[in-house]
Amino acid sequence: MFMLPLRLVSRTTVARAYVTFQHQAPLPYTIRGHLHRAGRVEAFRPQFAFCRALTGQSGPPTPGNDAPNPVDDATEGAGREESGKGKWKNTAFKMFEAAATTGASIFILALVGFSYTRYYKYMVLQKIENAFQPGDPVLELAASGKEVPQEDRDETLLDNIYGVNGPDYDRWIPRVEQDKIDKIVSGEDKGRYHLIIGEKGTGKSSMLIDAMAKIDGEGVAMCEAHADPEIFRIRLGRCLDFEFHEDNIGSLFSIRGPRDASALLDIERAFNKLEKVALIRRQTIGRPLILIINQVHLIRNDENGRDLIELIQQRAEQWAASNLATVIINSDKYWVYERLKQHATRMEVTQVTDLPKNRAMQALRNYRMKYWAEHTPEPILEEVYDKVGGRLTFLNRVAKSRNMIAMCDNICEMEKTWFLNNCGILGMEMDDDVMDQQKYASTAMVLANALYKRSLEMEGDTYHPEIGHVLPEFPLHEARYIMTRADFIRKHHDLSIFAINSRAMVRADSVPMQRAFNEICSDPKFEKFLDATLERIADIESLGRTKELTFKDLWDGGKYKITTKDRKGNVEKEVEMETVKGEKRDEDEDDDDD
Repeated sequence: MFMLPLRLVSRTTVARAYVTFQHQAPLPYTIRGHLHRAGRVEAFRPQFAFCRALTGQSGPPTPGNDAPNPVDDATEGAGREESGKGKWKNTAFKMFEAAATTGASIFILALVGFSYTRYYKYMVLQKIENAFQPGDPVLELAASGKEVPQEDRDETLLDNIYGVNGPDYDRWIPRVEQDKIDKIVSGEDKGRYHLIIGEKGTGKSSMLIDAMAKIDGEGVAMCEAHADPEIFRIRLGRCLDFEFHEDNIGSLFSIRGPRDASALLDIERAFNKLEKVALIRRQTIGRPLILIINQVHLIRNDENGRDLIELIQQRAEQWAASNLATVIINSDKYWVYERLKQHATRMEVTQVTDLPKNRAMQALRNYRMKYWAEHTPEPILEEVYDKVGGRLTFLNRVAKSRNMIAMCDNICEMEKTWFLNNCGILGMEMDDDVMDQQKYASTAMVLANALYKRSLEMEGDTYHPEIGHVLPEFPLHEARYIMTRADFIRKHHDLSIFAINSRAMVRADSVPMQRAFNEICSDPKFEKFLDATLERIADIESLGRTKELTFKDLWDGGKYKITTKDRKGNVEKEVEMETVKGEKRDEDEDDDDD
């Protein structure tokens, strides 16, 4: 009965305790002595150690070191095993809870980032589409600057002006090109992109804004070009209501924004978005979008500028072929036409010139009605046109002045001063340091003189009673031949001294400039002065090409002996050089001979 529990206990806790107690310290000497005298030492030691192993006692029984209960120790060990398993379950649950929380957070973050990206892309297209809706504030601002009548303006202000309600009054002067531009802007003329070229102040932008006002700017956007591509990028973004992802907060979701790029890449992205909007519009409305890029000549004619123009032209060609959008390029300078001509297949060029005589006089009459409320006599209108021609910017300045004739003379004098300040020649006395500038100036004077002589050859053909002024002109290649330089004509064109139209014909930039040519070149001393300048330039160039060789040893009786030998060393020829004193003739004898 006793051995069975003992065997069970010894298999569990007691066995472990026995291993622990078997290395305990030996019994004290006094106890071991008593046991030895009793003759039971050998039988007692295993029994004592085994009892200590059973009880788990670490020393002799004392009041504070009572023997533990083996049954309680077994129950306590089983509880520790159960608590260990519970701890592992608790740890595994916490690990699963942390992993689930992390996975849910990542999933929610990814879902929010994806939803925001989809929403942002949708809003980008929606904003670009709204940019082509009627009533664009940018269009209203441009129309106010160009003095286009608005629907909400007070028309009673014009009622008190004499003749404002009469048949002669029309605030906007109809032009031959206006009908064509109206069809282009309204979307009727599609399948091509257009280049509108002409001198500054001829009314190109005004006609475009007038065509936009007729349709309230629906489906049309206008952008002003600039020499800096970054500024052009900002203006294009304002025109299309496109922020170039600068307002994107995708970085909060670890989404890299696409703004880390150049201006050309941003412009390409804007055109990509515009193309998507144009595709939707073609399916719903059936008319192409109209994108007007004004003052393209302000783009620099360098590598970046040429890349920008090439980018615009590529998109214009693609959109014209698919009827998605019509691009209208407005320029004052001929070099833009030369650049676009190289790769143009669907480009149509429209040349805008000065107003003819009758329309110019009508415009001047209407301007005077608006500014001064007067009906100008016909002779004064003709005199004004004779002086400044049909350039709208000149007519507007003259109409705002109280003394129109004095203002005409002032305009002509300003054009003459501008020409002389940039292309004045210095004659025979000029210094050789200014030779490069004088080459540039003399070529302009040579061409101006040729235009003056051509006007004399035309005699009465320079002025038509109905058409008005007919300015003399030369083909571009012939003008370069006259100037003897092929590169200077473009610089003169940039300074608005000479004009080059779409037919590559060179003439004076305006009527006042041609009058300045005539006034300068008709001076009797001009031909001689120009020839002296050209001669001085030729002398300076000749001196630059001439090498001077001085033999100092020939003076004071010195000689040079030059010997030539063949390949074998034999002397073939000997030459001696020495100075010979020349004979000096008296001036008196020369006078007598005369």
